[in-house]
Amino acid sequence: MMRIFCISILFIVTGFSSFSQKPAVKSHAIPYTLKIDKNISDSALVDLVQKQTLRYFWDFAHPVSGMARERSNEAFHYGHEVVTTGGTGFGVMAIIVGVNRGWIERDTAARFLLKMVNFLYKADSYHGVFPHWLNGETGRTIPFSRKDDGADLVETSFLFQGLLCARQYFNQNNKVESELRNRITGLWNDIEWNWFTRDGRDVLYWHWSPNNGWAMDFPIRGFNECLITYVLAASATRYPVSADVYHKGWAQSSFFNNGKTFYNYVLPLGFDYGGPLFFSHYSFLGLSPQGLKDRYADYWQQNQNHTLINYSYCVDNPKGFKGYGENCWGLTASDTYNGYNAHSPTNDHGTITPTAALSAFPYTPDKSMKALRHFYVDLGDQLWSEYGFKDAFNLTQNWFAESHLAIDQGPIVVMIENYRTGLLWNLFMSIPEVQSGLKKIGFTSPYMN
Repeated sequence: MMRIFCISILFIVTGFSSFSQKPAVKSHAIPYTLKIDKNISDSALVDLVQKQTLRYFWDFAHPVSGMARERSNEAFHYGHEVVTTGGTGFGVMAIIVGVNRGWIERDTAARFLLKMVNFLYKADSYHGVFPHWLNGETGRTIPFSRKDDGADLVETSFLFQGLLCARQYFNQNNKVESELRNRITGLWNDIEWNWFTRDGRDVLYWHWSPNNGWAMDFPIRGFNECLITYVLAASATRYPVSADVYHKGWAQSSFFNNGKTFYNYVLPLGFDYGGPLFFSHYSFLGLSPQGLKDRYADYWQQNQNHTLINYSYCVDNPKGFKGYGENCWGLTASDTYNGYNAHSPTNDHGTITPTAALSAFPYTPDKSMKALRHFYVDLGDQLWSEYGFKDAFNLTQNWFAESHLAIDQGPIVVMIENYRTGLLWNLFMSIPEVQSGLKKIGFTSPYMN
């Protein structure tokens, strides 16, 4: 039903393999270490994980576009030319963290991001909306599937959650940062959000293609990872959507309201047991759930309880998978031993994905820290790499991924930082257009004026 479930089928059919070559290391590469320090302190370990994971978006970025590669290994019979729109947005936010922590020079990062947005200005887009994948050298669309060869509104939302944070952060009065802000604003204002209501219907549609029109026929309804799409669509100044599109589209589905209790935690919205944990990550890298409420839910309660249900299920381990417990938990979408899958308590095959527990740091810091130490100290010889943790592992199958995925690596850096300092939450929630959009569709938040 959602993008992540579509991709799982494609991975299983096509398979994937390692890159035969990697890009040349940049002169401004971030140092890394593969030696496991079992006596490392918690604060030093958190620093190390953020810094080394950031390398995926800095040292492994596409050399022409600067955008994030979809993954560190080949898939779909494509090579390392495939860059990801949404994963790039996550990477932009990770780079901001790197600058703020002194791991990347500010001017170097600003020039890097300016190169990226200049590339996006010339790249394929459809009514201002980018495709799921681009060729990182040419800017041409790479089809995600046979008919998904045009605009992807959700991936574009993830991209602009990141770019708008960059516009807020790089606020100095110099040529590079001024041009960066202007370019981002130009791209942002060109997105025709209202076009994606498909002739004025009260819902947003995920895809449109000049070759296939609305053939994908996928209205975006909640609750899932797409809340940010409606927030940004309501926040636009040139082509916004009305509040009715949010209330009659997003908030109307058989899987929106829940209200049931799982492991003694009430889940306000979404699928039973909450679904994969990326639902509480992707939209909330910038959109702060702290005190965020509308007529449907308290989003801190939603995300925290979703996480605690996922954690409690893994501790309960009703299927008896090897390794599950208080220090080894987290079910979300990732690579797995037989392809790719959106793991959750109702779709559990024994695969643990580090981004699930690590991107949950704001919601469950003690439980996430236990998982982090286990992943690094106990499993690090098989799980730790030059780009942070590998994508996933399954101890029952004695399987460890060799891959990294942009959409899994980015939230680790960003959500750990939101736990530590609130950096990206503060940036995104200070955007004037976002504050107006949230008010329009009925949200309240302590961040809002």
